[in-house]
Amino acid sequence: MSSRDLVLGRLRAALGPDPAAPADVPRDYRPAGGPADVDLLARRLTDYRATVHRCADGEVARVVDEVLGGRRVVVPPGLPRRWLPGTVEAVTDDRLGSARLAAVDGVVTAAAVAVAETGTIVLDGAPDQGRRIITLLPDVHVCVLRADQVVAGLPDAVARLDPRRPLTWISGPSATSDIELDRVEGVHGPRHLHVVILPPGPPS
Repeated sequence: MSSRDLVLGRLRAALGPDPAAPADVPRDYRPAGGPADVDLLARRLTDYRATVHRCADGEVARVVDEVLGGRRVVVPPGLPRRWLPGTVEAVTDDRLGSARLAAVDGVVTAAAVAVAETGTIVLDGAPDQGRRIITLLPDVHVCVLRADQVVAGLPDAVARLDPRRPLTWISGPSATSDIELDRVEGVHGPRHLHVVILPPGPPS
C-alpha cells in the first residue's frame, strides 16, 4: 500500500460511508464595495519599487518621453496615440514574435483595474492593454490607469473583472530572490515599472 492510499483510507474512515456535503458554502467573508484609496495604491507601488507619476491625460506623452524617449516601444493596437510622444518609435503589436518583442526597449499599455490594498494592477487583454506577452518581454513597462479604476481590495477587483479574459496581475517590477535572499529583478518580466495615474474620467 502506498502512502497515498494510506492517507486516503484514513480520510474515508474518518468521514464515514456517506459524508454529507454542505448545501450552501458560506460566503460571509469581506464583501466588495470598500472605499478606494489612490494614495494608498501609490504608496504600495512605491514600496514595490515601481515609479508612480500622477498627471492629467494630456501630460501622459511627456511622461512617456521622460521614461522612453528616443527608444523603440511596443504598443497594443487600441492604445490612445495621444499618449505617445514623437520621440519614441512605436511598434504596434500585430502578433509580433517573441524575438521582435525582446528587441524593443519598452511597452506602454492601459489597465483594467488596480487594487489599492495590495498595490496590484490587473490587465485583461483589452485592445488598449494587448496580449500578455507584450508586457513580459520588454525591460520597461509604462502602465496608464485612471483614478476611478482603483478599487479598495481584491474582492472589489474580482467583482469588476471577467474571469473568462486573460488576466495578468502585476505587483511591481518582476522580482525574485535566491536562497540567500538576494533580490534579482527582471527574471520573468520588466525590471522597471512606471505607473501613470490619471484623474477620473471616461474610458479612453
